[in-house]
Amino acid sequence: MTLASKTLFITGGSRGIGLAIAERAARDGANVVIAAKTGDPHPKLVGTIYTAAEAIERAGGKALPLLLDVRDADAVQAAVTQAAQHFGGIDICVNNASAINLVKSEDIDVKRFDLIQQINMRGTFLVSRACVPHLRNSANGHVLTLSPPLDMRADWFAQHLPYTISKYGMSMVTFGMAEEFRSEGIAFNALWPRTTIATAAVEFALGGENLMRRSRRPEIMADAAHAIFLRDSRIFTGNFVIDDDVLREEGVTDFAPYRYDPTSVLEIDIFVEPDVNPIP
Repeated sequence: MTLASKTLFITGGSRGIGLAIAERAARDGANVVIAAKTGDPHPKLVGTIYTAAEAIERAGGKALPLLLDVRDADAVQAAVTQAAQHFGGIDICVNNASAINLVKSEDIDVKRFDLIQQINMRGTFLVSRACVPHLRNSANGHVLTLSPPLDMRADWFAQHLPYTISKYGMSMVTFGMAEEFRSEGIAFNALWPRTTIATAAVEFALGGENLMRRSRRPEIMADAAHAIFLRDSRIFTGNFVIDDDVLREEGVTDFAPYRYDPTSVLEIDIFVEPDVNPIP
């Protein structure tokens, strides 16, 4: 089973986890729509929708780069329609676009609060809803959202309430739509990493090079996502899963290749129980 000729609509996939998922699908010969807001090079962050499209095609897939701000409902609808017309449908939707700001309630301004809610929770809702009519026509339609399990721990809310609300909002969209569209055979699942992932967000917004060394590479999320996409959408839906748990179910036992720095102790990601250690 592969994703050959399947069409993926991925938000925010110009770099990091989104791009890794795109490249993994491309190796199967998939069609990948990169819908993100990075059209021009960032002074610090590598990657645009156009460089992502080039990487997808080098990997063996077909690419369609689309400029998209997921906060714009009309633009979301137009992008999804254009993608479906270009490739003849949509089989998989990946809600990867996300804004991060790990501050407490008194330390965030209202505009920033609104921004992360609109990109994370509202954007996930808009993109998922826009893709549903096309996923109905897929033989194995999947929506995958990169958001955490719904474990309502007060300490996680207290540490960074605005961000936690937004990410749990993404998970609640997944939870609700999984049941709403279960009878139609469209799968809605959420995937979250056990450890921090070595992305630009980790390097520039969270912990710099030190945290990068204690992280795993984006490929672990890409391989887990790929495994989910191949599962039966009428059976595997409404799940909140951790990346290495998915891969263990697929028979993976060696996780060393995913480590950014084999000599460093891995850092457990937020929203993951701290007493659950990652696989050595």
